[in-house]
This record gives sequence, C-alpha cells and structure tokens, in this order.
Amino acid sequence: MAIDSDSGITPLDGLAPAAALFRSLADPVRLSIVQRLARGEARVVDLTRELGLAQSTVSKHLACLRDCRLVDYRAEGRQSFYFLAAPDLLDLLRSAEQLLAATDRAVALCPTYGVRIDRQVDAHASGEEARA
Repeated sequence: MAIDSDSGITPLDGLAPAAALFRSLADPVRLSIVQRLARGEARVVDLTRELGLAQSTVSKHLACLRDCRLVDYRAEGRQSFYFLAAPDLLDLLRSAEQLLAATDRAVALCPTYGVRIDRQVDAHASGEEARA
C-alpha cells in the first residue's frame, strides 16, 4: 500500500490489508494490551490483573492480535509470555497520537465512529463487545 504514492490511486483490494490492520486495532481492549506489551512481555494473568479484565476477554483479544501477527508469545514451562511481534506498531500508534492531538481528537465526535468513553467502559465491564 502506498498512500503517498505518485503512481495514482491504489485499487480498493490493495487497501484491504491496511483496512484490516486498522480494524485489528479498533478496540480499546486490544489497544490497552498493545500499550501494556510495549513496556515488555506479559502473561495472560499479568494482563488480566493490570488491565482489570476477565481472562476470557484478554485471551480472545490476544488471539486476534496473534492472528494478525502483531503479538506473539514464547513458552516457558507451562507459562506463555506475550510480546509485540511487530515493533513498527509502536511507530504507527505514536503517529496516531500525533494525529489525534493535531485534530484535537475530533474523531471522537464522529457520528459513525466516535464513542462516549463512559458508554464504552460500561460495555466492556458488562462483557459486551464494542464496535470494531
């Protein structure tokens, strides 16, 4: 995908992998897992305790991130230690933070994708999935 390419517009099917990447990150739980793993590897039990989430929720989101090859793990005995498999992901997230700051987080007001923080936190606390 070449967003800033002079060669013209990329066909839609050429943009599908980029859209899938952004969809894989379009959940606050997955972003919080990535944010935590940016500090170093962690076990599921560490993530559940630090993020205040159920084990099933953490495991499900780790599976999504693993399927996308953004996160991987290493086994040590009976334990699995998860880590960021794509360090470039941190550059992407830093760029996203800069863009959010530059736009004064206006995307949060978007009628299609914007969400109220309290509604989203309530949805995760009750076990519902947020829109992705």
